Amino acid sequence: MRNFYLGKTLRLIVLGAIMPTGICFAGNPDRAGQAGATELLINPWARSGGWGGANSGAVHGLEAQFWNVAGTAHTKKTEAIFSHTNYLQGSGMTLSAFGLTQKAGEGSVLGLSIMSFDFGDIPITTTDLPEPSLGNYSPQYINIGLSYAKVFSNSIYGGINFKIVSENISNVSAQGMALDAGIQYVTGTNEDRDNVKFGIALKNVGTPLKFGGDGLSTRATLPSGTYQLTIEQRAAGFEMPSLLNIGASYDFKAAADHRITLAGSFTSNSFTKDQFTAGLEYAFKEMFMVRGGFTYEEDIFDDNLRTSVYTGPSAGVTLEVPMGKSGKKFGIDYSYRATNPFDGIHSFGGKFTL
Repeated sequence: MRNFYLGKTLRLIVLGAIMPTGICFAGNPDRAGQAGATELLINPWARSGGWGGANSGAVHGLEAQFWNVAGTAHTKKTEAIFSHTNYLQGSGMTLSAFGLTQKAGEGSVLGLSIMSFDFGDIPITTTDLPEPSLGNYSPQYINIGLSYAKVFSNSIYGGINFKIVSENISNVSAQGMALDAGIQYVTGTNEDRDNVKFGIALKNVGTPLKFGGDGLSTRATLPSGTYQLTIEQRAAGFEMPSLLNIGASYDFKAAADHRITLAGSFTSNSFTKDQFTAGLEYAFKEMFMVRGGFTYEEDIFDDNLRTSVYTGPSAGVTLEVPMGKSGKKFGIDYSYRATNPFDGIHSFGGKFTL
């Protein structure tokens, strides 16, 4: 009876993930620029950032909420991460993120994450006063994720993530909601190790967003000059940057204290070019880890035709140490992703495993 309900639940999850995939595969580069809320495509976490997303099939813990929410089901008890990113070094933009996953009952895990994008202070100008003499304003993008993941068996994990998207300046704003869903499958070549991992995730499927507010209205005087009217401009709606991601990885354990993981992923974007990512990680006693990745898309090697600020390479390092004999750990992460123009993306993070 338990296997019957397990199978039924899995079929529902797979069906829910596959039905909207036509939206993802319908995209093409000609639609670039037609979607908004593209901050949903930026990974805020330092550890997985070193892979460039290659480990989406094996990612676990809180960072999985971005790549494949099913991986949050691997949380043993409690996991908390904070991260700070200098986005496109030299542009003045920064990204801060905090998140928490908590085991809740038999095989269930709840997650919460908050990401804030800071663009710095921008001078206020108008057509009448083009010089920056009116002070500054600061745009703010905030994404909040609420997730639920469950262990369905020793090999199958599933999850769903609800995201609240908010974009605003002083007098114009837009709000919306998006949904992620994912499945991970873990197995092994023998009974002692689960070294084969596979995952599929559908991300950023949600309602269209539309900007509104006083910033879209203006006052005009009738030709007669008798009185003024307030004219409000209608803003067009824009879609979420939906995508489908498929990832897989394999762990090589030649010695007890050493692990090498080879990983790869494919991302089908609805509004930009498809991407292929490959990555490699070396770990010593799961305390010291170094990783690197490369993301390829069409024309990425041609500076004249490349449509992404990313140039492909990424790298990262992790140091994670136990806190006593209770199983608690604290880790420090750093990652770098190459860009052109600007001086790359630098992410720093800390992770508590309780």
